[in-house]
Amino acid sequence: MDATYTEITIRLSLALVLGGAIGIEREYRAKEAGFRTHFLVALGSALFCLVSQFGFGVDLKDSSRVAAQVVSGIGFLGAGTIIFQKNVVRGLTTAAGLWVTAAIGLACGTGMYIAAVITTLMVLLGLEVLNLLIPQLGNTTMELSFSAPNRDSVKKLLRQIKQDGMEVHSYELKDRRTSKEEFLEVSMEIKAKRGFHTLRVLDYMNDFSDVTISTIE
Repeated sequence: MDATYTEITIRLSLALVLGGAIGIEREYRAKEAGFRTHFLVALGSALFCLVSQFGFGVDLKDSSRVAAQVVSGIGFLGAGTIIFQKNVVRGLTTAAGLWVTAAIGLACGTGMYIAAVITTLMVLLGLEVLNLLIPQLGNTTMELSFSAPNRDSVKKLLRQIKQDGMEVHSYELKDRRTSKEEFLEVSMEIKAKRGFHTLRVLDYMNDFSDVTISTIE
């Protein structure tokens, strides 16, 4: 059975809209893969699915093989968004988002509109709505860079961070020297409860006058 141009347009358009909806949420969160990446993944997956069904004529024995290769290809794309830095893994949610976006695109390509829409709503519910309803759920990782005159000041700040319920995942110290002074440059990964306000970290500058915070990410 051949698909009409109207049906093809509907399937591709729905894949674009649903993939773009997930991409907008990722873009809002300033993630590595945003709107353009997600709508391209969904649109491409839907097109591959359409080609596998109608592009090779009636002699194609198993059209699901093309869809299976889409899943494998998305694995490589998702791996590119995962970053392992200083013992912290980043990008897992974005990689999973690309994977499920590809599945939504395949569902649109096969005409399973209801399944595609419901899955998109569930993804947005899990990523955004639950995060608003339960802001303290899960952990978040911050990168803190600061300078201190000596190691004792660094140890005091580390103790305060732990007292505030945060966990120092990793840190790096570098000795710096200028014509006027010697000091330490410190970079650390801090794991805190989601919803922890970065203003509390800035308060450390008041609590420790000899510590100068340069960046908080």
